[in-house]
Amino acid sequence: MTTDTPARLLQLLSLLQTPREWPGGELADRLGVSRRTVRRDIDRLRELGYPVQATKGADGGYRLVAGKAMPPLVLDDEEAVAIAVGLRAGAGHAVAGVDEASVRALAKLEQVLPSRLRHRVSTLQAATTPLTSGDGPSIAPETLTVMASAVAGRERLRFAYRAKDGVESRRACEPYRLVSTGQRWYLVAYDLDRADWRTFRVDRVSEPFATGARFEPRELPTGSAAEFLRRSMQRQQASYAFEVTLAASAEVVATRVPGWLGVPEPEEGGGCRLRGVVADPVEWLAVRLAMLGFEFRVQEPAALVDAVGELGGRLSRATGG
Repeated sequence: MTTDTPARLLQLLSLLQTPREWPGGELADRLGVSRRTVRRDIDRLRELGYPVQATKGADGGYRLVAGKAMPPLVLDDEEAVAIAVGLRAGAGHAVAGVDEASVRALAKLEQVLPSRLRHRVSTLQAATTPLTSGDGPSIAPETLTVMASAVAGRERLRFAYRAKDGVESRRACEPYRLVSTGQRWYLVAYDLDRADWRTFRVDRVSEPFATGARFEPRELPTGSAAEFLRRSMQRQQASYAFEVTLAASAEVVATRVPGWLGVPEPEEGGGCRLRGVVADPVEWLAVRLAMLGFEFRVQEPAALVDAVGELGGRLSRATGG
């Protein structure tokens, strides 16, 4: 029997967060209290903002439903470890779709994990090999969580950085956003020593730490971290323009492609056109387009047309076609 009211409320909340309806009698048995106490505890949860729905009947039942705001979650040990391992695996390999919000969630979770659970997470991650198709470099999740926390907390950040030519330096910056291209993570930040905006490849960062010094975010020249990164990559590398038409609506395609790759434009007949400028190999772009899951036709450049043709032929031969 749980006599401590706060502990009992947490236990009740943990049960209700399981997607099912709980009869009042079963909840009373689980908590070792009377049904009257369960009803009183349900009322307390409602006062705290948890949308608990009750159903009428011989036994009556309770279910936690969607509300106007995201309530705090209560996770048991196994659930917390599972979520942390999944987030660390995705963050460490810059999987497309695992953006800064996911890294912030990982930072919050790992901050409150007991040391015994942090050890289990690290052990599980070290013992598993993620099945990913990206060929980008791996990153220590701790590096990303420190950066994400500094971005969210508006704290100045210091770290060691290795440039493309191998030159190492110490950097101090005001972090603005983390951006994933699907292959790599980048930090968009205001470099204090150079008094200008910069992008940093996170896999070249080491020893990051938040200084605790707060700052008011500056206005980014492009208005969007993804757009700033795209322009920065164009300046640093040989880039090329591409144009493709896709047999899907612009709204649907926009959910499948990152903003830095381009903005789909509606076409007559329900399709759309995607234009952009990239510095990645045409082979990579060919695979990226094929993975969208839509019929498409390359308009330019010719090198991309050839790459898509070679990819299609290779896949056809792989199936005996």
